[in-house]
Amino acid sequence: MALIVHKYGGTSMGSTDRIKNVAARVAKWHDAGHKIVVVPSAMSGETNRLIGLAKQIMDQPDPRELDMIASTGEQVSVGLLAMALLAIGKQAVSYAGWQVAIKTDSSFTKARIQSIDDEKVRADLDAGKIVIITGFQGVDDEDNIATLGRGGSDTSAVAIAAAMKADECLIYTDVDGVYTTDPRVVEEARRLKTITFEEMLELASLGSKVLQSRSVEFAGNYRVPTRVLSSLTDPLMPLEEEASSGTLISFEEDTNMEQAVISGIAFNRDEAKITILGVPDKPGVAYHILGPVADANIEVDMIIQNQSVEGKTDFTFTVSRGEYQKAMGVLEGVKNEIGAASISGDAKVSKVSVVGVGMRSHVGVASQMFRTLSEEGINILMISTSEIKISVLIDEKYMELAVRALHKAFDLEKE
Repeated sequence: MALIVHKYGGTSMGSTDRIKNVAARVAKWHDAGHKIVVVPSAMSGETNRLIGLAKQIMDQPDPRELDMIASTGEQVSVGLLAMALLAIGKQAVSYAGWQVAIKTDSSFTKARIQSIDDEKVRADLDAGKIVIITGFQGVDDEDNIATLGRGGSDTSAVAIAAAMKADECLIYTDVDGVYTTDPRVVEEARRLKTITFEEMLELASLGSKVLQSRSVEFAGNYRVPTRVLSSLTDPLMPLEEEASSGTLISFEEDTNMEQAVISGIAFNRDEAKITILGVPDKPGVAYHILGPVADANIEVDMIIQNQSVEGKTDFTFTVSRGEYQKAMGVLEGVKNEIGAASISGDAKVSKVSVVGVGMRSHVGVASQMFRTLSEEGINILMISTSEIKISVLIDEKYMELAVRALHKAFDLEKE
Protein backbone atom coordinates (compact mmCIF):
# COMPACT_ATOMS: atom_id res chain seq x y z
CA MET A 1 0.00 0.00 0.00
CA ALA A 2 1.45 3.35 -1.07
CA LEU A 3 0.65 6.91 -0.09
CA ILE A 4 -0.11 8.82 -3.29
CA VAL A 5 -0.87 12.54 -3.70
CA HIS A 6 -3.03 13.50 -6.69
CA LYS A 7 -3.17 17.06 -7.95
CA TYR A 8 -5.83 18.18 -10.46
CA GLY A 9 -5.76 21.48 -12.33
CA GLY A 10 -8.58 23.86 -13.11
CA THR A 11 -9.41 22.26 -16.46
CA SER A 12 -9.69 18.84 -14.79
CA MET A 13 -12.15 20.39 -12.31
CA GLY A 14 -13.85 22.54 -14.95
CA SER A 15 -17.37 21.10 -14.70
CA THR A 16 -19.42 18.75 -12.53
CA ASP A 17 -18.98 16.02 -15.16
CA ARG A 18 -15.20 16.41 -15.02
CA ILE A 19 -15.28 16.41 -11.24
CA LYS A 20 -17.18 13.11 -11.40
CA ASN A 21 -14.43 11.76 -13.69
CA VAL A 22 -11.81 12.86 -11.15
CA ALA A 23 -13.77 11.08 -8.43
CA ALA A 24 -13.86 7.87 -10.52
CA ARG A 25 -10.10 8.05 -11.09
CA VAL A 26 -9.34 8.70 -7.42
CA ALA A 27 -11.66 5.86 -6.38
CA LYS A 28 -9.81 3.50 -8.74
CA TRP A 29 -6.49 4.24 -7.03
CA HIS A 30 -8.09 3.91 -3.60
CA ASP A 31 -9.70 0.58 -4.55
CA ALA A 32 -6.21 -0.69 -5.45
CA GLY A 33 -5.28 -0.30 -1.78
CA HIS A 34 -3.49 3.04 -1.86
CA LYS A 35 -3.88 5.89 0.62
CA ILE A 36 -4.92 8.95 -1.41
CA VAL A 37 -4.63 12.68 -0.74
CA VAL A 38 -6.10 14.93 -3.44
CA VAL A 39 -5.20 18.59 -4.02
CA PRO A 40 -7.51 20.23 -6.61
CA SER A 41 -7.38 23.69 -8.12
CA ALA A 42 -10.38 25.98 -8.44
CA MET A 43 -12.67 25.29 -11.38
CA SER A 44 -11.27 26.66 -14.62
CA GLY A 45 -11.75 30.44 -14.84
CA GLU A 46 -13.05 30.79 -11.29
CA THR A 47 -10.00 32.52 -9.80
CA ASN A 48 -9.98 35.07 -12.63
CA ARG A 49 -13.70 35.68 -12.04
CA LEU A 50 -13.15 36.29 -8.33
CA ILE A 51 -10.21 38.63 -8.92
CA GLY A 52 -12.27 40.46 -11.52
CA LEU A 53 -15.01 41.06 -8.95
CA ALA A 54 -12.44 42.45 -6.53
CA LYS A 55 -11.10 44.84 -9.17
CA GLN A 56 -14.62 46.15 -9.77
CA ILE A 57 -14.51 47.34 -6.16
CA MET A 58 -10.86 48.50 -5.99
CA ASP A 59 -8.48 49.20 -8.87
CA GLN A 60 -5.65 47.85 -6.71
CA PRO A 61 -7.36 45.38 -4.32
CA ASP A 62 -6.05 45.13 -0.78
CA PRO A 63 -3.81 41.99 -0.81
CA ARG A 64 -5.19 40.49 2.41
CA GLU A 65 -8.80 40.88 1.31
CA LEU A 66 -7.96 39.68 -2.20
CA ASP A 67 -6.63 36.43 -0.70
CA MET A 68 -9.85 36.01 1.29
CA ILE A 69 -11.75 36.20 -1.99
CA ALA A 70 -9.40 34.22 -4.25
CA SER A 71 -9.11 31.32 -1.81
CA THR A 72 -12.81 30.46 -2.06
CA GLY A 73 -12.47 28.91 -5.51
CA GLU A 74 -10.50 25.94 -4.17
CA GLN A 75 -12.89 25.55 -1.23
CA VAL A 76 -15.74 25.00 -3.70
CA SER A 77 -13.64 22.43 -5.59
CA VAL A 78 -12.76 20.30 -2.56
CA GLY A 79 -16.36 20.27 -1.35
CA LEU A 80 -17.71 19.22 -4.75
CA LEU A 81 -15.08 16.51 -5.16
CA ALA A 82 -15.79 15.15 -1.67
CA MET A 83 -19.49 14.99 -2.57
CA ALA A 84 -18.72 13.22 -5.85
CA LEU A 85 -16.73 10.58 -3.95
CA LEU A 86 -19.42 10.19 -1.29
CA ALA A 87 -22.00 9.75 -4.05
CA ILE A 88 -20.15 6.67 -5.36
CA GLY A 89 -19.77 5.13 -1.93
CA LYS A 90 -16.28 6.27 -0.96
CA GLN A 91 -15.41 7.78 2.42
CA ALA A 92 -14.03 11.24 1.77
CA VAL A 93 -13.42 14.43 3.74
CA SER A 94 -12.38 17.89 2.54
CA TYR A 95 -10.28 20.51 4.30
CA ALA A 96 -9.28 24.09 3.64
CA GLY A 97 -5.57 24.80 4.02
CA TRP A 98 -6.08 26.53 7.36
CA GLN A 99 -7.82 23.45 8.78
CA VAL A 100 -4.85 21.13 8.16
CA ALA A 101 -2.99 23.50 8.89
CA ILE A 102 -0.69 24.63 6.10
CA LYS A 103 1.33 27.48 7.63
CA THR A 104 2.64 30.26 5.40
CA ASP A 105 4.35 33.61 5.76
CA SER A 106 2.31 36.82 5.43
CA SER A 107 3.25 37.77 1.86
CA PHE A 108 -0.35 37.96 0.66
CA THR A 109 -0.92 36.82 -2.95
CA LYS A 110 2.67 35.45 -3.00
CA ALA A 111 2.93 33.53 0.27
CA ARG A 112 5.46 30.74 0.87
CA ILE A 113 4.76 27.55 2.77
CA GLN A 114 6.61 27.26 6.08
CA SER A 115 5.21 24.06 7.62
CA ILE A 116 2.44 21.50 7.30
CA ASP A 117 0.76 19.70 10.21
CA ASP A 118 -0.22 16.30 8.80
CA GLU A 119 -1.58 14.71 12.01
CA LYS A 120 -5.27 15.14 11.13
CA VAL A 121 -4.71 13.96 7.55
CA ARG A 122 -2.87 10.81 8.64
CA ALA A 123 -5.65 9.93 11.07
CA ASP A 124 -8.23 10.17 8.29
CA LEU A 125 -6.10 8.09 5.93
CA ASP A 126 -5.64 5.41 8.60
CA ALA A 127 -9.44 5.34 8.95
CA GLY A 128 -9.72 4.52 5.23
CA LYS A 129 -10.82 7.95 4.06
CA ILE A 130 -9.76 9.85 0.95
CA VAL A 131 -8.55 13.29 2.05
CA ILE A 132 -9.06 16.34 -0.17
CA ILE A 133 -7.16 19.54 0.65
CA THR A 134 -7.40 22.97 -0.96
CA GLY A 135 -4.40 23.91 -3.03
CA PHE A 136 -3.07 27.44 -3.54
CA GLN A 137 -3.50 28.57 0.08
CA GLY A 138 -2.54 28.39 3.72
CA VAL A 139 -2.72 30.50 6.85
CA ASP A 140 -0.15 32.80 8.49
CA ASP A 141 0.75 33.11 12.18
CA GLU A 142 -2.12 35.56 12.73
CA ASP A 143 -4.67 33.20 11.13
CA ASN A 144 -4.97 35.26 7.94
CA ILE A 145 -5.61 33.24 4.79
CA ALA A 146 -2.70 33.69 2.36
CA THR A 147 -2.52 32.41 -1.21
CA LEU A 148 0.63 31.14 -2.91
CA GLY A 149 0.28 32.92 -6.23
CA ARG A 150 -0.50 31.56 -9.67
CA GLY A 151 0.06 27.82 -9.96
CA GLY A 152 0.14 27.53 -6.19
CA SER A 153 -1.86 24.30 -6.19
CA ASP A 154 1.12 22.49 -7.73
CA THR A 155 3.27 23.79 -4.89
CA SER A 156 0.67 22.76 -2.29
CA ALA A 157 0.49 19.22 -3.68
CA VAL A 158 4.24 18.65 -3.77
CA ALA A 159 4.69 20.27 -0.34
CA ILE A 160 2.03 17.97 1.13
CA ALA A 161 3.69 14.99 -0.57
CA ALA A 162 7.04 16.05 0.91
CA ALA A 163 5.64 16.60 4.42
CA MET A 164 3.91 13.23 4.40
CA LYS A 165 6.80 11.42 2.68
CA ALA A 166 4.44 10.24 -0.05
CA ASP A 167 5.58 7.50 -2.41
CA GLU A 168 4.64 9.62 -5.44
CA CYS A 169 2.99 12.88 -6.43
CA LEU A 170 0.90 12.70 -9.59
CA ILE A 171 0.22 16.05 -11.26
CA TYR A 172 -2.84 15.64 -13.51
CA THR A 173 -3.22 18.34 -16.17
CA ASP A 174 -4.93 18.90 -19.51
CA VAL A 175 -1.77 17.74 -21.34
CA ASP A 176 -0.28 14.25 -21.30
CA GLY A 177 3.18 15.21 -20.07
CA VAL A 178 6.10 17.57 -20.59
CA TYR A 179 6.87 18.44 -24.22
CA THR A 180 9.98 19.74 -25.95
CA THR A 181 8.01 22.98 -26.29
CA ASP A 182 4.38 24.11 -26.42
CA PRO A 183 2.63 22.01 -29.13
CA ARG A 184 0.34 24.97 -29.82
CA VAL A 185 3.37 26.85 -31.14
CA VAL A 186 5.29 23.92 -32.69
CA GLU A 187 3.15 21.09 -34.03
CA GLU A 188 6.16 18.76 -34.09
CA ALA A 189 6.78 19.14 -30.34
CA ARG A 190 7.44 15.75 -28.73
CA ARG A 191 6.47 14.39 -25.32
CA LEU A 192 9.41 13.47 -23.10
CA LYS A 193 9.18 10.18 -21.22
CA THR A 194 11.61 11.46 -18.59
CA ILE A 195 13.25 14.74 -17.64
CA THR A 196 15.63 15.70 -14.83
CA PHE A 197 14.55 17.93 -11.97
CA GLU A 198 17.17 20.46 -13.03
CA GLU A 199 15.74 20.68 -16.53
CA MET A 200 12.16 20.79 -15.28
CA LEU A 201 13.03 23.56 -12.82
CA GLU A 202 14.61 25.63 -15.58
CA LEU A 203 11.66 25.05 -17.93
CA ALA A 204 9.15 25.93 -15.21
CA SER A 205 10.99 29.08 -14.15
CA LEU A 206 11.43 30.15 -17.77
CA GLY A 207 7.77 30.11 -18.67
CA SER A 208 6.69 26.51 -19.25
CA LYS A 209 3.13 26.31 -17.92
CA VAL A 210 3.09 22.57 -17.19
CA LEU A 211 4.40 22.95 -13.63
CA GLN A 212 4.93 25.90 -11.33
CA SER A 213 8.62 26.45 -10.52
CA ARG A 214 8.20 26.44 -6.74
CA SER A 215 6.56 23.02 -6.93
CA VAL A 216 9.59 21.68 -8.80
CA GLU A 217 11.88 23.21 -6.16
CA PHE A 218 9.97 21.37 -3.44
CA ALA A 219 10.10 18.12 -5.40
CA GLY A 220 13.85 18.42 -5.92
CA ASN A 221 14.71 19.58 -2.40
CA TYR A 222 12.68 16.82 -0.73
CA ARG A 223 13.19 14.20 -3.45
CA VAL A 224 9.49 13.69 -4.11
CA PRO A 225 8.95 11.31 -7.06
CA THR A 226 6.74 13.35 -9.39
CA ARG A 227 4.93 12.48 -12.60
CA VAL A 228 3.00 14.77 -14.98
CA LEU A 229 0.10 13.04 -16.74
CA SER A 230 -3.28 13.69 -18.33
CA SER A 231 -6.61 13.85 -16.53
CA LEU A 232 -8.48 13.75 -19.83
CA THR A 233 -7.89 10.03 -20.41
CA ASP A 234 -10.45 7.35 -19.49
CA PRO A 235 -10.62 7.49 -15.67
CA LEU A 236 -11.09 3.72 -15.60
CA MET A 237 -8.03 2.90 -17.73
CA PRO A 238 -5.86 0.12 -16.19
CA LEU A 239 -3.95 1.41 -13.18
CA GLU A 240 -0.63 -0.03 -14.39
CA GLU A 241 -0.97 1.79 -17.71
CA GLU A 242 -1.86 5.10 -16.06
CA ALA A 243 0.93 4.80 -13.47
CA SER A 244 3.58 4.65 -16.22
CA SER A 245 2.11 7.29 -18.54
CA GLY A 246 3.04 10.96 -18.89
CA THR A 247 6.47 12.30 -18.02
CA LEU A 248 8.51 11.17 -15.03
CA ILE A 249 10.64 13.87 -13.39
CA SER A 250 13.77 12.07 -12.26
CA PHE A 251 16.34 13.02 -9.64
CA GLU A 252 19.38 12.51 -11.83
CA GLU A 253 20.51 11.68 -15.32
CA ASP A 254 20.77 8.00 -16.19
CA THR A 255 21.50 5.91 -19.23
CA ASN A 256 17.82 5.30 -19.92
CA MET A 257 17.02 8.96 -20.48
CA GLU A 258 16.90 10.66 -23.86
CA GLN A 259 20.48 11.58 -24.62
CA ALA A 260 19.81 14.97 -26.17
CA VAL A 261 21.96 18.06 -25.81
CA ILE A 262 18.78 20.15 -25.56
CA SER A 263 15.66 18.75 -23.90
CA GLY A 264 13.28 21.62 -24.44
CA ILE A 265 12.57 25.21 -25.38
CA ALA A 266 10.68 27.48 -23.01
CA PHE A 267 9.24 30.90 -23.69
CA ASN A 268 7.57 33.61 -21.66
CA ARG A 269 5.44 36.41 -23.00
CA ASP A 270 5.07 37.92 -19.53
CA GLU A 271 8.20 40.06 -19.68
CA ALA A 272 8.99 43.75 -19.48
CA LYS A 273 12.38 45.45 -19.75
CA ILE A 274 13.49 48.49 -17.74
CA THR A 275 16.66 50.49 -18.42
CA ILE A 276 18.23 53.08 -16.10
CA LEU A 277 20.64 55.27 -18.08
CA GLY A 278 23.63 57.22 -16.84
CA VAL A 279 23.92 56.17 -13.20
CA PRO A 280 27.22 56.71 -11.35
CA ASP A 281 29.43 53.64 -11.68
CA LYS A 282 30.38 53.11 -8.07
CA PRO A 283 30.06 50.37 -5.43
CA GLY A 284 26.45 49.79 -4.41
CA VAL A 285 24.80 51.08 -7.57
CA ALA A 286 23.04 47.76 -8.24
CA TYR A 287 21.75 47.64 -4.67
CA HIS A 288 20.46 51.21 -4.77
CA ILE A 289 18.53 50.38 -7.95
CA LEU A 290 17.24 46.91 -7.08
CA GLY A 291 16.83 47.40 -3.32
CA PRO A 292 13.70 49.59 -3.62
CA VAL A 293 12.33 47.20 -6.26
CA ALA A 294 12.78 44.24 -3.90
CA ASP A 295 11.24 46.22 -1.03
CA ALA A 296 8.14 46.63 -3.22
CA ASN A 297 7.95 42.81 -3.48
CA ILE A 298 8.73 42.88 -7.23
CA GLU A 299 10.70 39.94 -8.62
CA VAL A 300 13.57 40.71 -10.99
CA ASP A 301 14.71 38.28 -13.67
CA MET A 302 17.45 39.06 -16.22
CA ILE A 303 20.04 41.73 -15.28
CA ILE A 304 22.73 43.48 -17.33
CA GLN A 305 25.09 46.29 -16.27
CA ASN A 306 27.05 47.94 -19.06
CA GLN A 307 30.72 48.86 -19.00
CA SER A 308 31.56 52.15 -17.34
CA VAL A 309 32.05 55.17 -19.64
CA GLU A 310 33.40 58.34 -18.01
CA GLY A 311 32.21 57.14 -14.62
CA LYS A 312 28.65 56.41 -15.78
CA THR A 313 26.95 53.10 -16.55
CA ASP A 314 23.58 51.81 -17.76
CA PHE A 315 21.60 49.16 -15.88
CA THR A 316 18.91 46.98 -17.46
CA PHE A 317 16.68 44.31 -15.92
CA THR A 318 13.38 42.55 -16.54
CA VAL A 319 10.26 42.11 -14.43
CA SER A 320 6.92 40.46 -15.08
CA ARG A 321 4.66 42.53 -17.31
CA GLY A 322 2.04 42.77 -14.58
CA GLU A 323 4.51 44.56 -12.31
CA TYR A 324 6.04 46.80 -14.97
CA GLN A 325 4.13 49.98 -14.09
CA LYS A 326 4.68 49.40 -10.37
CA ALA A 327 8.43 48.98 -10.90
CA MET A 328 8.62 52.08 -13.08
CA GLY A 329 6.85 54.04 -10.37
CA VAL A 330 9.31 52.82 -7.73
CA LEU A 331 12.30 53.79 -9.85
CA GLU A 332 10.91 57.22 -10.72
CA GLY A 333 10.63 57.77 -6.98
CA VAL A 334 14.35 57.09 -6.42
CA LYS A 335 15.65 58.49 -9.72
CA ASN A 336 17.28 61.55 -8.19
CA GLU A 337 18.66 59.58 -5.27
CA ILE A 338 20.49 57.12 -7.53
CA GLY A 339 21.61 59.90 -9.88
CA ALA A 340 20.07 58.43 -13.04
CA ALA A 341 19.94 60.48 -16.22
CA SER A 342 16.74 58.79 -17.40
CA ILE A 343 14.58 55.69 -17.03
CA SER A 344 12.94 53.92 -19.96
CA GLY A 345 11.08 50.67 -20.48
CA ASP A 346 9.56 48.26 -22.98
CA ALA A 347 6.63 45.99 -22.09
CA LYS A 348 6.51 44.27 -25.49
CA VAL A 349 9.36 41.80 -25.11
CA SER A 350 9.52 38.04 -24.63
CA LYS A 351 12.06 35.56 -23.34
CA VAL A 352 13.04 32.40 -25.23
CA SER A 353 15.29 29.76 -23.64
CA VAL A 354 16.94 26.49 -24.61
CA VAL A 355 17.40 23.99 -21.77
CA GLY A 356 19.35 20.75 -21.49
CA VAL A 357 21.74 18.97 -19.15
CA GLY A 358 23.67 17.97 -22.26
CA MET A 359 25.13 21.48 -22.37
CA ARG A 360 27.54 20.38 -19.66
CA SER A 361 29.33 18.03 -22.05
CA HIS A 362 28.68 19.63 -25.45
CA VAL A 363 30.03 22.89 -26.86
CA GLY A 364 28.51 25.12 -29.51
CA VAL A 365 24.96 25.40 -28.16
CA ALA A 366 25.14 29.18 -27.76
CA SER A 367 26.66 29.73 -31.19
CA GLN A 368 24.01 27.53 -32.83
CA MET A 369 21.24 29.38 -30.98
CA PHE A 370 22.56 32.81 -31.94
CA ARG A 371 23.19 31.78 -35.56
CA THR A 372 19.64 30.45 -35.88
CA LEU A 373 18.14 33.69 -34.56
CA SER A 374 20.40 35.76 -36.80
CA GLU A 375 19.32 33.80 -39.89
CA GLU A 376 15.70 34.64 -39.03
CA GLY A 377 16.52 38.34 -38.63
CA ILE A 378 15.78 38.33 -34.89
CA ASN A 379 17.72 40.82 -32.76
CA ILE A 380 18.81 39.80 -29.26
CA LEU A 381 18.17 42.43 -26.56
CA MET A 382 19.57 40.59 -23.52
CA ILE A 383 21.27 37.26 -22.80
CA SER A 384 21.53 35.22 -19.60
CA THR A 385 22.95 31.75 -19.05
CA SER A 386 23.31 29.00 -16.48
CA GLU A 387 25.04 25.64 -16.63
CA ILE A 388 22.09 24.04 -18.45
CA LYS A 389 20.22 26.93 -20.12
CA ILE A 390 20.62 29.95 -22.39
CA SER A 391 17.94 32.64 -22.41
CA VAL A 392 17.52 35.58 -24.76
CA LEU A 393 15.17 38.55 -24.61
CA ILE A 394 13.67 39.51 -27.99
CA ASP A 395 10.86 41.61 -29.41
CA GLU A 396 7.53 39.99 -28.62
CA LYS A 397 6.47 39.82 -32.28
CA TYR A 398 9.32 37.41 -33.07
CA MET A 399 8.75 34.99 -30.19
CA GLU A 400 6.87 32.20 -31.98
CA LEU A 401 9.19 32.41 -35.00
CA ALA A 402 12.18 32.05 -32.68
CA VAL A 403 10.70 29.02 -30.89
CA ARG A 404 9.90 27.21 -34.15
CA ALA A 405 13.32 27.95 -35.64
CA LEU A 406 15.21 26.80 -32.54
CA HIS A 407 13.09 23.65 -32.17
CA LYS A 408 14.04 22.68 -35.72
CA ALA A 409 17.68 23.73 -35.38
CA PHE A 410 18.22 21.43 -32.40
CA ASP A 411 16.28 18.51 -33.99
CA LEU A 412 13.86 18.31 -31.07
CA GLU A 413 11.14 16.74 -33.21
CA LYS A 414 13.30 13.60 -33.48
CA GLU A 415 13.36 10.80 -30.91
